[in-house]
Amino acid sequence: MSDLFSTLKEKVSGQQIKIVFPEGLDERILTAVSRLASEGILQPILIGNQQEVSNKAKELNVPLDGVEIYDPHSYAEMDQLVASFVERRKGKATEEDARKILLDENYFGTMLVHLEKAHGLVSGAAHSTADTVRPALQIIKTKEGIKKTSGVFIMVRDDEKYVFADCAINIAPDSQDLAEIAIASAETANMFNIDPRVALLSFSTKGSAKSPETEKVAQAVQIAKELNPSLVLDGEFQFDAAFVPSVAEKKAPGSVIKGDANVFVFPSLEAGNIGYKIAQRLGNFEAVGPILQGLNKPVNDLSRGCNAEDVYKLALITAAQA
Repeated sequence: MSDLFSTLKEKVSGQQIKIVFPEGLDERILTAVSRLASEGILQPILIGNQQEVSNKAKELNVPLDGVEIYDPHSYAEMDQLVASFVERRKGKATEEDARKILLDENYFGTMLVHLEKAHGLVSGAAHSTADTVRPALQIIKTKEGIKKTSGVFIMVRDDEKYVFADCAINIAPDSQDLAEIAIASAETANMFNIDPRVALLSFSTKGSAKSPETEKVAQAVQIAKELNPSLVLDGEFQFDAAFVPSVAEKKAPGSVIKGDANVFVFPSLEAGNIGYKIAQRLGNFEAVGPILQGLNKPVNDLSRGCNAEDVYKLALITAAQA
């Protein structure tokens, strides 16, 4: 595990990357932010009342040297944030609405990222996924050519690293969604020094079974190849055909994937979520994520059951995405 994050540290250290943490009074956030600042890896911005955050940090005996604290109630450039938010929402919010909405720390933090006063955001220790993702979708929005954001896990065990997608966001992706998820997941793989070999998974290999579910995946493969012809990608595959060379030779002898896939795109959220948890619990893989992909700027969502180490790691990932 340490190798993965050592690489990320090297990538982001000295880049003066600013990451916003909207949950400025959370003990886990304060502990991680103090460590990130003291190691000089990135420049953290906490959201909250200056006095309350400082008092909480003192109570926890956590130094905040090198950490900025922004309070939405007294932020000097709030007028700029309000005007930009109204413009971004295109008639869905008045100036009065914007002033209320931007007192919410997630909306406020997301606007800082949108206006490039910060490079990325990490939230979710005390908020739901929706509280973190909704402002990102409304303000930062998805990259051109991508309709939906998706969530991946980097699965790590000793020297092995794999990408599993989508395990966090899209319940029933269609063919276009799966193609976009595959391409975005390959980009995420590159960020972790994984040379992507992408398999789109199903309960069928290359037409061995025919159903709307398998055809959806086969169609996604064609769309993904048209969108990015240079990507090493194929499907539809059963997992063993994507992962075991001897099975690949029998079931898909002509494929560019020869049982050596390292990026796995699941056909539905239930499959992805079950799959990563099986690998985590039965295979003793560490699941790093979920990492949100497809947004114009990085926003990542913590689990409410996270610890300070999880916050630290997700902050490194977010900085690397930036």
